[in-house]
This record gives sequence, structure tokens and C-alpha cells, in this order.
Amino acid sequence: MTKPLQEMSLEELWQLFPIELKAPDQKYAAWYEAAKQNLLALLQDFHITRISHIGSTAVPGLIAKPIVDILLELPAGYEQAALTERLTAAGWLLMNQQADEELLDFNRGYTPAGFAEKVFHLHVKPAGDWGELYFRDYLIAHPDVAQDYAALKKRLKREFEHDRDAYTDGKGEFVRRVTELGREEFAGRYRN
Repeated sequence: MTKPLQEMSLEELWQLFPIELKAPDQKYAAWYEAAKQNLLALLQDFHITRISHIGSTAVPGLIAKPIVDILLELPAGYEQAALTERLTAAGWLLMNQQADEELLDFNRGYTPAGFAEKVFHLHVKPAGDWGELYFRDYLIAHPDVAQDYAALKKRLKREFEHDRDAYTDGKGEFVRRVTELGREEFAGRYRN
């Protein structure tokens, strides 16, 4: 019998959900649009400020983990408990909460048997000038930098296929540097 995900150790989860990198695929944009429409309908009374497709699947031509990342921005002071209740009732799993900063992370598509066909990460934050948007935009505007990122991801996957934290940490400096370049090039683009 398979253990529920909440009862698995980090090592068990990393074995079940290794780092996978897939060729670019236009289906990710369609997955995002469908998820966006579902979230807009589900959360219509939460006054969504902005909803965005972020991460590597939002960058044309970039290899990516087959996971669609969504940034959902709400007015500061949003009702975290009510939002969590609504999303979990709709099948989203709360993975991380930093209540004092109004940050919530949910996922969908992780099963005790491994990845489902469609996998999503939903990052909920108060409306802001978030770095993820600048990182995405810079990679789109600079395909050569996106290919440098692809090479880094391939190397890190070889080293850390079953250690998601080390894989993410290994991208950290690159992401910080490119985010800052994006903030310089597109200064203030996402200020409300």
C-alpha cells in the first residue's frame, strides 16, 4: 500500500518526484490558460490583482520541468484561511505557508504514484513588484541567457536528480543575477 504524500519523508518524495527536464511544449500555455480560468471563477470574490504564468514553462524555447508555475496576486490582507479552504476543497494541496508575509504555496498533480499528467505550482502573494515576473521577462527578451539557464539546469539535473533542494539552490545565483538584470531593463513594470 502506498503512503499518503503527507506521510512521506523528504527522501521518499525526491525519489517519487525526481527532477525531470522536458523539451519546450506549447501545451504548457494551454494548461496555464485553463488553470487561470478555473482560478478566476473559483476565486472571483477574492479580488484577484494579477495572475501570471511564471517559471520556465512560460519562456518559449526553454527546457523545463513539466510543471506550470502560476503567480496569483491578491490585495494585501487577503483572507488566507478562507483562500486555503477554497483551494484545498478544489483539489489544491497546501505545501508551504508563511502567514506573516501572506505567502502560500499550493500544488496540484502530485500523486502517491508519481506525477499526474498535468502538474501545477500555485504561488499566492500580496500584490507586488515580484522578481519572478522580471526573471521570466528577461529570459523571454534574451534567448541567449535562456539557453545559458538551460545548460545550468541540465548540469544540475545530472548532479541532483533526486535532491530538489540542491537543484533549486544551485540555480539561486543565476536567478538572482538575471532577476536584477530584468529589474533594470524593465524597471517598475509590475508596480501597482
